[in-house]
Amino acid sequence: MLIDTHTHINSDKFNDNYKEIIDRALNQDVKKMLVVGFDKSTNKRAIELAEKHDFLYATVGFHPTIASDIKEKDFEMLRQQLAHEKVVGVGECGLDFYWHKDNKETQITLFKQHIALSKEFNKPLIIHMRDASEATYNTLSEYEALSGVMHCYGGSVEMASMFLDLGLYISLGGPVTFKNAKTPKEVAKIIPLDKLLIETDSPYLSPHPFRGKTNEPARVKLIAEKIAELKDMSFKNISKHTTANATKLFNL
Repeated sequence: MLIDTHTHINSDKFNDNYKEIIDRALNQDVKKMLVVGFDKSTNKRAIELAEKHDFLYATVGFHPTIASDIKEKDFEMLRQQLAHEKVVGVGECGLDFYWHKDNKETQITLFKQHIALSKEFNKPLIIHMRDASEATYNTLSEYEALSGVMHCYGGSVEMASMFLDLGLYISLGGPVTFKNAKTPKEVAKIIPLDKLLIETDSPYLSPHPFRGKTNEPARVKLIAEKIAELKDMSFKNISKHTTANATKLFNL
């Protein structure tokens, strides 16, 4: 059994075929999926999908790329959604200095609001980080007893160890399968089995040999297989540990 801990089948891209996408995942033994929200519409859609299917769970939050658009009233809705029994995480949230360098403080403030909600509702963070490793670490290190995951981790081996020291999980996606991706492979080797998660981030970052095509939860199996190869372990062992970790972190 596998769990895709980060999919966006709540995005408009899957409006017409999300049932087929789900069926293909179930046929690949992907028995549970976390549908991750990142703005008002996808948060709502994630909950709708989770209500329809026992094996789907929702997370809700505001992506850092829309930080400047978020108002205080938006957090009122977020708080209501976080009380929902099928909402198991806070985010996607975090910092993105790749797309937006002109509102770093606004992003940090928004991130801290998500961290506060994580603690209040006792639900883990789903953390996005792009070109913002140091700022992300500095922000998180202000807090104790953090719960969460570095989603589709793309940072260095050294920073991965630092995030692990904060008590966070590390989730790997499609890039770990890319032929020219040295760093994700090195990261995969050093992550302890009890802190490892897997995800697709679908429809993005489809693993080899589907790189460049629309991703979907069924392909999380390819990611697990590559990690098993890198760690010189059986696929069954990776499946067992990542499933147990996801179940524990998100209280599934």
